[in-house]
Formats: sequence, C-alpha cells, structure tokens
Amino acid sequence: MVKWPEYIRLQRQKKILNMRLKVPPAIAQFQNTLDRNTAAQAFKLLNKYRPETKAQKKERLHQEATAVQEGKKKEDVSKKPYTVKYGLNHVVGLIESKKASLVLIPNDVDPIELVVFLPALCRKMGVPYAIIKGKARLGTVVHKKTAAALAITEVKGEDKSELSKLVNAINEGYSSKYEENRRHWGGGIMGVKAQARETKKRKALESAIKI
Repeated sequence: MVKWPEYIRLQRQKKILNMRLKVPPAIAQFQNTLDRNTAAQAFKLLNKYRPETKAQKKERLHQEATAVQEGKKKEDVSKKPYTVKYGLNHVVGLIESKKASLVLIPNDVDPIELVVFLPALCRKMGVPYAIIKGKARLGTVVHKKTAAALAITEVKGEDKSELSKLVNAINEGYSSKYEENRRHWGGGIMGVKAQARETKKRKALESAIKI
C-alpha cells in the first residue's frame, strides 16, 4: 500500500471536509473562480506591469542619483514605472482609498481568514474584483512564491481600453454570474456510502407507507 506524503493527505482530508461540512457563503464564494479566458486576459495585462527586479531598481536609482549630481531633475532621466501593487495591507489600503482599479484574489490562501473579507470590502467601496485560481500563479507576477492579493491602480494610456474591457468582462461574466451564489451555503455533499444509506432508508419508508 502506498503511503502518501503528509501534505498530500492533509490536502485530501481538507478537500473532503469542505465537501462534507456546511460552508458559510463568505468562504464558499472562493470556489467560484474566474473563467480561463478572462483569467488569461488578466494575466496578460498584469505581466505588462510587473514590479522592477532588484537589479532594475538599482539601475534606475543610480541614473537618478547621477542626474541629480549633474544638476538635472531625476524625473527627466527616469520616471517611476506603473506597477502592479501587492502585499495584503497595501492592497487593503488602496481599496479603502478607492485607488484600486481592479483587485485579484487567489482562491487558495491559507488561512482563508486573511482574505475572506476582501470581496465584501471591494463591493462596499465599488472596486471591481475577481477570485482567481492559484496564489502561486499570482506570485509569479510580482517575483514572489505566492501573493495574497494583487491590485492595479493605473495603467499607461495605450492600455486603458484593455483594462476597461477586462473590468467589463469581469463585471458581466463573473460578478453578475456569482452575485446570487455568494448568498448560498456550500458543502453538505455526502459520500457514496452515506448516500446509499439515505436511499435505502427512503425506499424502506416508502414501502412501509404503501403497506
């Protein structure tokens, strides 16, 4: 018999528990993720605004320092690039100040309590948001292993129409689609044996009533 690693056993046990137990709507909504095509469109835009690497930032700061020494303005040499914002506290601050144009939240943050309030906060502040599969996938955008949330604040002029189309696609194909689902409880799915027992009981009861 194969003995699976502990992390795999825990993953499977957690998945089964989530299926069996009744899951509150606030947590169950994380099962409703953005569709593949819209997610690909989102990552295409995000990858244009990846944060600077350490080497790129060092080079930019060096150019600015050289410009200041020569009596120029540092803004003339290099402008601070538009980038995707990350870090949970930073993203929450951007949402609360209504500076975020779009927020992306992964569906597998552990513990889920870290981000469970974000969808409600986004709705309250009128900020478009979507739940996407994979915190590791979001992490690759910002040169990290994982990311709990990403936010786009502003984009270049040539990408404004692309951002607008993406937000519209999310609002129409995701937010409106799952608006009703977020009020429903999740889980409560019985196993095969339990379903068989329930069916047997029901049939016995029906036959008893007929007699």
